[in-house]
Amino acid sequence: MNSRISMALAGLLLIGALIAGYWGLVLSRTPEPVAAPVVSVESTAAAVEDQTRRPVVVLVHDVPAFVPLTAADLALENLRTVPAGSLTELDQAIGRRPLRALGAGTWLNDQSFSEGGPLARMIRPDERALAVAVDEVIGAAGQLSPGDYVDVLLFLARDTDNAQQSAQIIIPALRLLSVGDQLGLANDGQPAVPPPVTVEERAQAAQRRAGARTVVLAVPEPLLSRLMLAAQAGTLRLAVRSADEQLLGRYWAGESDPTSTLAEANRDLYQFTQLALIGPPKSPAQSDTAPAVRRGIEVIRGAQAAQQTP
Repeated sequence: MNSRISMALAGLLLIGALIAGYWGLVLSRTPEPVAAPVVSVESTAAAVEDQTRRPVVVLVHDVPAFVPLTAADLALENLRTVPAGSLTELDQAIGRRPLRALGAGTWLNDQSFSEGGPLARMIRPDERALAVAVDEVIGAAGQLSPGDYVDVLLFLARDTDNAQQSAQIIIPALRLLSVGDQLGLANDGQPAVPPPVTVEERAQAAQRRAGARTVVLAVPEPLLSRLMLAAQAGTLRLAVRSADEQLLGRYWAGESDPTSTLAEANRDLYQFTQLALIGPPKSPAQSDTAPAVRRGIEVIRGAQAAQQTP
């Protein structure tokens, strides 16, 4: 009996020794290093850049006016610089009707669904947008920018209808709405059209502005005919006013009285005939083309003198 117990205990001890040896062998092995995930610099930069971008609703193709937008017309584009006032969710545009035709790639905002084009949103109710032809001299050597304020000057050369050459300010302090195809700010202070984003687009816009041949002025309605007459009567010049002038942006409206401002402009107007560079206009009798008046011959006979006309 004792021998059997001894053999059983010996077997158990042998099994325990084998298990302990195997376990010790497993623990003594050096674990294989786990390969860490490879993170490239490009992927890290892309992840950081994605966090700085924000979605903007854009049109994927041209859409006509007065047609409700559908999800197929729209897409979300992630931009680093989000245009002010732009829509950021598709639900904000789906079902809305643009009041004018919009092109593919247009960033949508609330102005996309309001009446009037960019120029109509840049002028006040008592103003009109009027285009004026310019060249390098008239347009201040191509340095005009939307938002500048200019005085419109008129030069009249001497001709048969104008006895003396003259120069005068026709309308002071008009706001430039656009130079070529470059537009300024709307009445709400936001860009009338999305500004160029890339460096290449900004360079192309500056080049087009320098070569612009038309500018659009915000003209008070009572002065429209005056500017039209001046443009046909002689040569116009645009003189840029200082940006440091106080209340210049409200010259014709708001803080200043438009009635008194208009009356002052009328008083300063020389009716396209005065401010001559060589003196006052000549009367018809004094003009160079007037016929000379014949003078008689004085005949003296003794103490008597008489005028005789040959």
